[in-house]
Amino acid sequence: MSSLSPTERTTLGRKRHRAATDRAVLHAVLDEALICHLGVVRDGAPLVLPTGYGRDGDTLYLHGSTGAASLRAASGETDVCVTVTLVDGIVYCRSVNNHSMNYRSAVILGRARPVTDPDEKMHGLRVLTDHLSPGSWEHAREVNKKEFAAVSVLALDLAEASVKLRAEGPDDEPEDVEADAAWAGVLPVRTVFGEPEPSADLSPGWSVPEHVSGRVTRTATAAR
Repeated sequence: MSSLSPTERTTLGRKRHRAATDRAVLHAVLDEALICHLGVVRDGAPLVLPTGYGRDGDTLYLHGSTGAASLRAASGETDVCVTVTLVDGIVYCRSVNNHSMNYRSAVILGRARPVTDPDEKMHGLRVLTDHLSPGSWEHAREVNKKEFAAVSVLALDLAEASVKLRAEGPDDEPEDVEADAAWAGVLPVRTVFGEPEPSADLSPGWSVPEHVSGRVTRTATAAR
């Protein structure tokens, strides 16, 4: 699929001109963000939890402890909602009422599938690891049997999704522009990685591996 197929649930009710229709935009938002919010209904009440994820094509992998009630609720016979938001700027307007944000947001709806096949489960864990900390799967110790048994992995198809974005300057009323009584503009917001901080119990002689230090360089360059 190269385009987002809107459904009744994913069709924007307001500001429809801000909806993205290219599936590549959905992928880009998911690939840049680090956490999502998983919305489920547990014991008759709504529950929204931040969690890690990873994307492989049009499949989103989520994970958590086998003892987590939220994961059990998400893997039941009910739909879930996953949201991801990137804030790109604070929009200052001449009136407080018109202040806004520049952002990219994605909403995915569907039924999460428990991943029970051992090979796919391990693949899902690798996808999750590569999303949060690329290079760690090859560098760190492998998942052992105890850890593997203690974690649940869910797969969510990206078939039903919407993306909304704002990338504009202030939207002031003509009379406020004419009055020129306050500053207006955009304050960009950027996420960058700081200098790596070695663990206090790390043995002497270790240098920061390239898969860690390289992310600092790349994000610093992108933020300029």
